Amino acid sequence: MDTPDLRQLRYFVAVAEELHFGRAAERVGIAQPPLTQQIQKLEARLGCRLFERGRKTVLTEAGSALLDETRRILPQIDRAVESTRRAARGETGRLRVGAPPSIMLSALPAAIRKYRTAFPGVQFTLRELSTSAIEDALRWGEIDLGFLREARPAPPLASKVVLHEAVVAVLPAAHPLAARKTLTLASLRAEPFVFFPRRLGAAFYDRLVSFCIQAGFSPRVAQEATQWQTVVSFVEAGMGVSLAPGCVQRFRWSGVAYRPLRGLTTQVAAAWRSDALPSTAASFLRQVQAEFTRARS
Repeated sequence: MDTPDLRQLRYFVAVAEELHFGRAAERVGIAQPPLTQQIQKLEARLGCRLFERGRKTVLTEAGSALLDETRRILPQIDRAVESTRRAARGETGRLRVGAPPSIMLSALPAAIRKYRTAFPGVQFTLRELSTSAIEDALRWGEIDLGFLREARPAPPLASKVVLHEAVVAVLPAAHPLAARKTLTLASLRAEPFVFFPRRLGAAFYDRLVSFCIQAGFSPRVAQEATQWQTVVSFVEAGMGVSLAPGCVQRFRWSGVAYRPLRGLTTQVAAAWRSDALPSTAASFLRQVQAEFTRARS
């Protein structure tokens, strides 16, 4: 026996509820003859009459049974279709994101807040990880989307630059160089530096070192710290100077001064597995790009 299609079942419900082919045809938006033909095809498929036609249209016992079941299953099908479409639009499901600490000082938290408000049906998880750990988590499928500073991962990961950011010098407020509004990197050649360990983000570490080498010196790292807040604290304590992404200036402490370094920039890329970018991640990425653009304007 052929299985009835959904269109025929919807036509059947219209006729069964109206008990009038003319009104049912108007309700479903087709002419009466095609509607009658579809009901006849449905009856032929089921091998029974669904209506008694005469001066009045009346449901048969088989028609009543079909109406009860169809009223139950059609809403379920509608919900299934809508759930599928919402998932395809990235409105439901889950999203696991990895971000290094410095990115959390950018416009990313605002993007997360707006995304979660717009898509409350998405189970959102954020993990604060180093750049190297984010790459590993992406490759192992532990997160869906990650933000990497400077790193441009190799396949099977894909990436897209979402943020360009200035690099600033971080100085103790009492340091003589802090009296200058702008600095050259060469003016820091004799200073001890506070850096993060290279293992946490080799690409960004190497970029900062390359800036120094281009300025004619190799930085003398006197102290390391794994968090930018700690880096800035060590600078405030007089243990050295540092180079940092501009977002670190959100730490507005009286004992620290930030100075721009002309022409020195860093970039952040969003990364994902090229064979597995969930719709939720694509939606979130659009929100992030919009928020970063808004922050720059």
